[in-house]
Amino acid sequence: MDKHPIGDFMETTLQKIRDMVDVNTIIGSPITTADGITIIPVSKVSFGFASGGADYTKATAKDTNFGCGSGAGVTMAPVAFLVVKDGGVKLINIGPPASTAVDRLVELVPDVIDKITEIVQKDKE
Repeated sequence: MDKHPIGDFMETTLQKIRDMVDVNTIIGSPITTADGITIIPVSKVSFGFASGGADYTKATAKDTNFGCGSGAGVTMAPVAFLVVKDGGVKLINIGPPASTAVDRLVELVPDVIDKITEIVQKDKE
């Protein structure tokens, strides 16, 4: 069975969206300063996709008609920076304050990791 043109069209469009929105878009490339501080940008990426098509054939025509359309939108906004300095990691949020418990928990993760690291180092001594 032959592939329908709308399937190829949608597949191509979705592949282009995948190319735009990958892990390197969300977690940016690390930037290291001269004094050894590493800064990693973190972005929020949202995207939407819509597609439609038609396949119209007249009863007397041998050719198959086809029409198609699609649209996609991508929004990317920086939301934070991970700062690695002297073996510690800090999250610097550049957006509005956290409004949900999950957001607050994500903000606390670097501090919890620092505390656990301190406890483990003390136990080793």
